[in-house]
Amino acid sequence: MDGVTKPTTRTRGHTRVPSSPTLPAETNTTRHEPLLAVLQRVPGPRDRRGVRYWLAGVLALAVTATVAGCRSFAAIGQWAAETAADKLACFGFTSGSVPDESTLRKLFARVDADALDRALGTWMWTRTFTVEQRRVIALDGKTVRGARTRPDGKAPHLVAAFDHGAGAVLGQVGIDAKSNEIPAVRTLLGQFDLDGAVVTLDAMHTQTDTATAITGAGGD
Repeated sequence: MDGVTKPTTRTRGHTRVPSSPTLPAETNTTRHEPLLAVLQRVPGPRDRRGVRYWLAGVLALAVTATVAGCRSFAAIGQWAAETAADKLACFGFTSGSVPDESTLRKLFARVDADALDRALGTWMWTRTFTVEQRRVIALDGKTVRGARTRPDGKAPHLVAAFDHGAGAVLGQVGIDAKSNEIPAVRTLLGQFDLDGAVVTLDAMHTQTDTATAITGAGGD
């Protein structure tokens, strides 16, 4: 499977990987980092004594199933159950057992969403290309339709960084109920090395601190 490295004794719990919210300093934007490698940066929400499935493997399985068209936990569970054993082994599932809908739902309810976003953003960053050697990244805010996770009952609002060349979201952060897009954009900008990139934003972000955050990271 493209982008998935088969787990070994070294990759399953012993490889030291960065847990920083920013892209690792050694990240080479022309190198394809394996999906499992970046997903190991997501901290496990469970007590190790009760772990049945390797977290990075479950996350990689869910990502792959989603790319394959699955849009619900039930669909992901069914996809896993119908996938050939040699393919499941790429995710570390070698016992013949795979996570079902209930397991997936409970796990994703507890996983660190920000850490998962950062890990997937890193993976996308290393797999995208530039326009004439320069990235063009648009930052914009969107309300998540159908979701009601905020204490006030309103749909969550996110700010995302979109790579025009790849047509992919490189990262996103949530906006606190008592805040707005302006500080969220600066937080998101802090996650990337913008060397040589062109960043576009709405007029509300034409502020000195935001401009400094962009140019300070090497962008325009």
